[in-house]
Amino acid sequence: MPHQHSVAEYLRRPEFATDLLQIAKGVIAATGAWWFSDAVLESQMPFLAPWTALLTVHATVYRSFSRGVQTTIASTIGVGVSFLIGNYLGVSIWTFALAMFVGLAGARLSWIRDEGVAIATTAIFILGSGFDSQQPLLADRLLELALGVAFGLAVNLLMIPPLRDRQAAHYIDSVNRQMGEVLTDMSKQFSHTWDSDSAQEWFERTEAMSRELESAWQTVRFARESRRINPRTAMRIGSSHGRPDAPESAPHYEEESYESILLRVDEGISHLRNLARTLREASSSETEWNSQFRQEWASIVADAGRAIADPDSEVEPVFDRLEQLSADISQHQTLPKTTWPLYGSLITSLRHIVVIVDDVASARRARESD
Repeated sequence: MPHQHSVAEYLRRPEFATDLLQIAKGVIAATGAWWFSDAVLESQMPFLAPWTALLTVHATVYRSFSRGVQTTIASTIGVGVSFLIGNYLGVSIWTFALAMFVGLAGARLSWIRDEGVAIATTAIFILGSGFDSQQPLLADRLLELALGVAFGLAVNLLMIPPLRDRQAAHYIDSVNRQMGEVLTDMSKQFSHTWDSDSAQEWFERTEAMSRELESAWQTVRFARESRRINPRTAMRIGSSHGRPDAPESAPHYEEESYESILLRVDEGISHLRNLARTLREASSSETEWNSQFRQEWASIVADAGRAIADPDSEVEPVFDRLEQLSADISQHQTLPKTTWPLYGSLITSLRHIVVIVDDVASARRARESD
């Protein structure tokens, strides 16, 4: 049952649908380019078009366009090198090696670095498939390369170009949920007792959050790229302008919301890590905790955890309660002086997290309203 649940959860993830769509795009682009090259152009090398089509189908339209241009240039250079070497030097083990050297050296050029290896692979196809029969067909080979790029671009434009908003939202919500779970767990144990192992676990969970946040940043950057040269972006802007209550430049505002959320969540993870470190060090001390501080601070942490995990949850304003706790403790005359640095660190770290909770909740509501 747990395995089935994890499989079902994976199938519902937006990444699964995107990967499946990307596979379908590659299949359609390569098959369509092969059919056209073989049935319409009656090419003697029908594999060039589907090969370049596969190279052109990337995850975003912008990347397909930029990489498609690089693929066209690199493949054209490869065709030219192959015909020059084959025509003037012939095809032998040494001239084949020369073509590979030129192709791999050309792949280091910065302006075609991403697809520069196509110089060498194109030379392999042409020199290795019977050059004598290909020699008079230079224009046909170039046409087949252009055909493959055209099919790749067309498929990426027409088949639901991704915006990756759902992936970015998934990562953000996952990190928020984990932060909330750590705070909730922290409040439950702090209200009774805890040990260094529990505090160390909280600390390690914050490290895992930071790693997931890196994936979130990559997805958000990808989402920004996916809006470039994307017909769905224009459609979204047009539909939003059609609504009288729609904000101007909604996609741009949404981008800023994602990035601002990530920046604030990153800060929150840092403060949460400091909180876990403080509790880990305090667990080994023999300090007797003030019961009023312990109960109220644990209650505030619990509410902060619920608020950051679910911004729509109803909780009392935690910042005001934290300020009141600080004021009440400062008036407590019986507290040992040695406890103030510890209490102050817990209050300060939680205050930062509480402020971030409000910012994250506001930014998320702004994102979801677009």
